[in-house]
Amino acid sequence: MATNLIVRNVEEEIAMALKQQAAANGRSAEAEHREILREALQRPKRRSLVDVLAEMPNVGEDEDFNSRKVQE
Repeated sequence: MATNLIVRNVEEEIAMALKQQAAANGRSAEAEHREILREALQRPKRRSLVDVLAEMPNVGEDEDFNSRKVQE
């Protein structure tokens, strides 16, 4: 079910920017507003650093990552 959304007290510069962006994209200001909301709210959730690190392949040796080089 669709819902009506009213946004009050929008700064004039923001309203004009919305209209310009809508025109550049060949949409009405209302359609542009819907698209901006859709993109902002339906993007994938950010993954935590732990999740990103857990997905990294286990390659290399610990010595490969040692920042101190042993003098021979």
